[in-house]
Amino acid sequence: MSNEQTIHAGTSPAIAHDLHHDAHDEHHHHHDTFITKYIFSQDHKMIAKQFLVTGIIWAVLGGLMSVLFRIQLGYPDQSFPFLETLLGKWAKGGHITAEAYYPLVTIHGTVMVFFVLTGGLSGTFANFLIPLQVGARDMASPFMNMLSYWFFFAAGIVMLSSFFLETGPFSGGWTAYPPLSALGSTSPGSQRGMDLWIISLALFVISSLLGGLNYIATILNMRTKGMSMTRLPLTIWALFFTAVLGVLSFPVLLSGFILLIFDRNFGTSFYLSDIYVNGVGALPNEGGSPILYQHLFWFLGHPEVYIIILPAMGLVSEVMSVNARKPIFGYMAMVGSLFAIAILAFLVWAHHMFVSGLNPFLGSFFVLLTLLIAVPSAIKVFNWLTTLWRGSIRFTPGMLYAIGFVSMFISGGLTGVFLGNSALDIHLHDTYFIIAHFHIVMGVAGMFGMFTGIYHWFPKMYGRFMNNTMGYIHFWVTFVGAYLIFWPMHYEGLAGMPRRYYDYTNWESFKMFGGLNVFITIVSVIVFAAQILFIINFFYSMYKGRKVTSQNPWGSNTLEWTTPINPGHGNWVGEIPEVHRWAYDYGKDGKEFVPQTTPVGAGEANH
Repeated sequence: MSNEQTIHAGTSPAIAHDLHHDAHDEHHHHHDTFITKYIFSQDHKMIAKQFLVTGIIWAVLGGLMSVLFRIQLGYPDQSFPFLETLLGKWAKGGHITAEAYYPLVTIHGTVMVFFVLTGGLSGTFANFLIPLQVGARDMASPFMNMLSYWFFFAAGIVMLSSFFLETGPFSGGWTAYPPLSALGSTSPGSQRGMDLWIISLALFVISSLLGGLNYIATILNMRTKGMSMTRLPLTIWALFFTAVLGVLSFPVLLSGFILLIFDRNFGTSFYLSDIYVNGVGALPNEGGSPILYQHLFWFLGHPEVYIIILPAMGLVSEVMSVNARKPIFGYMAMVGSLFAIAILAFLVWAHHMFVSGLNPFLGSFFVLLTLLIAVPSAIKVFNWLTTLWRGSIRFTPGMLYAIGFVSMFISGGLTGVFLGNSALDIHLHDTYFIIAHFHIVMGVAGMFGMFTGIYHWFPKMYGRFMNNTMGYIHFWVTFVGAYLIFWPMHYEGLAGMPRRYYDYTNWESFKMFGGLNVFITIVSVIVFAAQILFIINFFYSMYKGRKVTSQNPWGSNTLEWTTPINPGHGNWVGEIPEVHRWAYDYGKDGKEFVPQTTPVGAGEANH
């Protein structure tokens, strides 16, 4: 039986548009060419799909890089001829060289954090959902929206082009700390590849600012009649705070990059002082401080964690309420906790710098604020669990990923308590404990939020369903595999095993982890294969999936399900619907769901 048959028998009169309408706004339908519709589109839905497909391509490339360097870590003494075929001189004799290992680690981190979990996640769902859920024809500035995608695309091309340089891409770590990043003479990976890395991320910052300003303007100024701020779905609140974080913090990162360009190419000394290269005499640079770069980077770097996780929180809140068939528990507490997280995100950046020589007294303030951010996070976890409690839960693939997100957020967040303590952090800093923590709480959780959104809104994006069986296989392999990969790394980190090392076989202290590293590598390959299954499901379903035959297949209350099945540019065929209530009236007055467009009845509680 289909999703639509099992969920509800009919559609509310308030959203009973012609289900077989062509779904294109007539004044656009006859004039779009291939170029204007698919390449230089100003339709927010098409731009969202562009962000999504580009993000998926980068996720595959970033994931492949991690598999390649995991092979080196799991089998440091073995040769694999296919590696030489794939990587050429980077894997002579089928063995990844040190010159290849560090660029793979660096670019993996860069593209996953920025191009996938920031651009891919926010770019997709902010573009797709904001106009549809607030009741707008499009973004405040469709042209600026188009530009934001093309700056994102250009950033990716520049980053990719660095792989074709003779000296290779940047290899100094995704955080790009000076002096490795500020001096081209330190290693081949700090030469032209570093310049391209900076240019790429500068283009990415421009893309993020163009998008963020657009999202904020659209949410504040273009809500339909009746859509007060307190009736907004939690997805929109999360995307709003995410955009604010990005607009306030990304310019700081850009300023740090500009100073880095000056140090690299124009003889300035913002980050350099008393530097010796290869035992030769001191460089002329004086007066700079590499710690300045760390402050500028992490002032973006920690809000960046929440730029990734807040949209995932919003998507999970919406999908969880829809599929538990219950109102979200504590709506205003959820909004308040999003706001508190957004504020505290700006006040904790120096917990990344406890080992940088930071004054311990000053560090104690960052310890307090870091542990304080656990409070709004705990509120969200409590409200998600309470929303699930005694709900009529439908275990769709999207719902499974939403529940999986909560699991990852809890288990990964608990390990953050260790790292937030400055005394403990001195021991754990730059060990595998850090890798385990941020991959679970940010990387895997962020990807789970993204999968939640893709599975749930795929029918609205493409008018078809993804294959559920493939979705379930994808979820269980990814969920179990993520824990099997990253949970053991906590124990390696507690034993002091440092990260970013090419080969551990010469360390007597860490030889005991050889078998564990082999296990992690094998699971990594299996989990990567599961992502290929998702890619097949995604692109196959786009053209051959089961067609959506109901406007509202999930029985949801939000406005995007009042549009035609395949909405054209402009979203609604006639008038934009008026909103009369909040988005979470599920199981109310004997009705399974009550859309936002349904007028409030006499004696009924109003939101």
